[in-house]
Parts: sequence; structure tokens; C-alpha cells
Amino acid sequence: MAKKPKEKEMYHIAEWYGEPYYDINDARRQQLAGFKPSGKMLQKEEMKRILKYRDKAADGTITAKETTSLQKLEAQLTGLQATRKPCPFRSDMPFPFCTKPGGVCSMRLYEEKPPSIVPVTGARAYIRGMCPYRFQEKDRVFQHIGNDLLGDPVPFQAGEVGFLKSTGNLDSAAGRSVGNIDMVLVALNTPTGHPMEWCAVEIQAVYFSGKNMPDEIKEIYKQQGKLTMPKEGRRPDYRSSGPKRLMPQLQIKVPTLRRWGKKMVVVVDVAFFKSMGKMRTVDDVSNCDIVWCLVDFEQPAPGQPYELKVIDPPTYTTLESAIEGLTGGDAVPLDDFESGIQGKIDAAP
Repeated sequence: MAKKPKEKEMYHIAEWYGEPYYDINDARRQQLAGFKPSGKMLQKEEMKRILKYRDKAADGTITAKETTSLQKLEAQLTGLQATRKPCPFRSDMPFPFCTKPGGVCSMRLYEEKPPSIVPVTGARAYIRGMCPYRFQEKDRVFQHIGNDLLGDPVPFQAGEVGFLKSTGNLDSAAGRSVGNIDMVLVALNTPTGHPMEWCAVEIQAVYFSGKNMPDEIKEIYKQQGKLTMPKEGRRPDYRSSGPKRLMPQLQIKVPTLRRWGKKMVVVVDVAFFKSMGKMRTVDDVSNCDIVWCLVDFEQPAPGQPYELKVIDPPTYTTLESAIEGLTGGDAVPLDDFESGIQGKIDAAP
């Protein structure tokens, strides 16, 4: 009697340049796999200059020097539009292009049920956001936070605001900026003379560990876009993304924000939050340091792109309980720890 083929689960692409990987056809998968982005990327200030000069050209106030600059910038933009894929989610650039090698926005878990490959269902079915720009879709997160915390559904987005100044050291002069808050949302509907209403926002996507994704994309092209299980194993690395990256950011920024009477909002997807350890929560925003804003990615109908959905209500925690959750473990007893050391000594040649 023939053995039943073994089923297995592996992480693979969920969204590719904003398109649903599982639902697009083989020809489209091969087309995306064969795409090679090129061209020097325009900086944000250069993009803003294009818009400024276009306006000046329209009202007849542009100078000859500005006209020459605009022509060069427009030529570069035209080249990028032909050699780069647009990012369908990014909202912080006038002309958003995908800057992620390979164009993978998110990943999910698939299972092999010969002869089929299908997305895993149930508790582990969540899509895992890999790119921080994926969370910017239509500014939904920022509008939700602005309305909920600041009473302004269309807050101003101030990016890269200087937060830390060097006290002076070998490589940094005193007073030099050495740390920013990535995003600050500011209410613009407050009365004249009213104190500024704002909150800090930290977006954290998950890093993946394993073989380079470009190698997998080459394999997709080689297989002519056929839906197959990935050639190499990959997994979301929540330890690197949480305790090693997010936690230090909170430890550095939240104490000062707390002294200022301001909140830190952390935006993560549901899978990221569920990967953390248990946290003690508080019932009211007034008693918290951190507002956890959770999002998920839902498909309106098969074949359609996934859409970002903000999950209500948010979760409120103190900094201390957030650190407990991000650490996600308890120290082993001393005897167990030393037994592990002894085991390595005994196994040494």
C-alpha cells in the first residue's frame, strides 16, 4: 500500500507588489519574478521640488534655472516610472515607489496537501506584514489614531522628528541629533493658542530569517510562476523584531514621553502582538504609557487585494508590562542554567 504524501507547512509570499500571490495566475507570478528594478531613486525632497516647480510653471513664475532643474527631475521620474514598481500603500512620498528588494509586502503560512498548496487556516492564518510601508495603506492607521487619541481624524504627519541630542563623544559633536521619533501625529483642529496635541507613533513590521528572498524569486521564475511550496525554509523572526528592535526603542523614548504627558502608539499586526508574551493591561488610556494599535489584512473577495483593517479596541499597557511581554519568557532556575553549561563542557573535545 502506497504511503500517503506527507503534509508540510512553510512560509511564503502573501502580497507581492500589493498583489495577492496565491490568487494571481502563473503568468503574472513569472512576470513579477522576472522584474528587475533599476534606476537611481529620487529623494523625498526632490519629489517635493517637482511638485513645487510644476506649480510655478503653471502660474508662470518659474525661473530659467528652475525650469532646467525641473526637466532633469522629470526625466529621472519618467525613468523610474518605467523601471520601478509603484508602492500601493506608501503615503509619505509624492511619488511612492517600492524600495524593498523583491517587492514582498507580507508573508503567510501555506500547507502542502498533495496535489494542492493552500493557505493555512485557523489560529495561524494571519498575514505577517514584512514592510513598514504596508501599514500606511490609505492612512487608515494614522486617521484612526488621530481620531481616537487626538480628536482629529486627519492629523498632520510629522516624520523623523529629532528627539535625542548628543552630549558629545568621539564621533559626535555635542548637540548633534542622534535619534528621531519616526512619526508624530499632530491635531490641527485645536483652537488658536491651545497647547499642541500630539502623540508619537512607532510602526513595527516583522523581520524574516532564512535564505535570501531574491533566491526564492529566481526559483519562482524558473518554475514559470507555478504555485509551489518555497524551495527554502523561512520564518518570522519575532525575537529580532520585538526584544532586539522594538523594545530598545520603547525603553529609550517612552520615559521622556511619559514625563511630557504624551503617549506612544505602537502599530503592529495581530500576528506580531500574539507572538508576544502576556502583558498586564490597564483599562483607560489615561493610565497607560503605550497604546497598542493592532491591524489585520483582510481580503474582501477571492482574487482582490488585501485591505488593512484597524482592530478595535486598542490595548493599553505601561512600559514595564510591555517589556515583560516583549521579553516573552521567564529566567530558568540557576541549577538548570549551570547544567546547560556543564553539558557543553562535557561535550567539548
